[in-house]
Amino acid sequence: MDFSWITDPAALVALATLVVMEVVLGIDNLIFISILTNKLPEHQRSKARRIGIGMALILRLGLLGTIAIIVTLTEPVFSVFGHAFSWRDLILIGGGLFLVWKATKEIHHNVDPTPTDDVFDTAKATMTFGSAITQILLLDLVFSLDSIITAVGMTDHVAIMVIAVIVAVTAMLLAANPLAQFINNNPTVVMLALGFLLMIGTTLIAEGFGAHVPKGYIYAAMAFSALIEGLNMLSRRAARRKTVGSADRKH
Repeated sequence: MDFSWITDPAALVALATLVVMEVVLGIDNLIFISILTNKLPEHQRSKARRIGIGMALILRLGLLGTIAIIVTLTEPVFSVFGHAFSWRDLILIGGGLFLVWKATKEIHHNVDPTPTDDVFDTAKATMTFGSAITQILLLDLVFSLDSIITAVGMTDHVAIMVIAVIVAVTAMLLAANPLAQFINNNPTVVMLALGFLLMIGTTLIAEGFGAHVPKGYIYAAMAFSALIEGLNMLSRRAARRKTVGSADRKH
């Protein structure tokens, strides 16, 4: 692997930029893994997160080893009504549909007190370990493909891509348990995170059909929503303290 770029300021800037982008792109994957593994029995959750994130690293590094093939995935394979579709488009559409279905199913489970036996039936409180890993693997593939295509578009140095991917996945690994615990302890955050997944899934479908949606808009909307939810949490906490304080004064 060539490291001659290490003395090139432009290459170092590309590395820093790519690391940030890969970490941000990993947020989508991490939210999905956190929500999905929280449905497992508690003793299996941490293990499932490690396996899920480990598979994300293996997929990304494996895809980097086949850059020549990855580049061809963006070439049209067929056209419908004058619009050309590539394998990347089909993978994004499939992943987006899966994500929309999964997020809708989880939202249905959270808002319906008596789930019925229908397409959104979620009567089971938990899922099997194998089922969780399979679903994580499916979305890992979609997010990994998007991540690597982004990396290929930013630099020609494979070493830079490898370093950026390893740093991003390491950050995911460190953040996985705290994020999952935070989501599990705050029910309203679960609904917000599911809304994020619904938006991300819709964006993937749009990208697959050729409608480019700037990632900056998506993450700005997510950051603003998270800020509002944070203020709501502070407001609820202040209200609880006020209620407890009033009760103590009465006694």
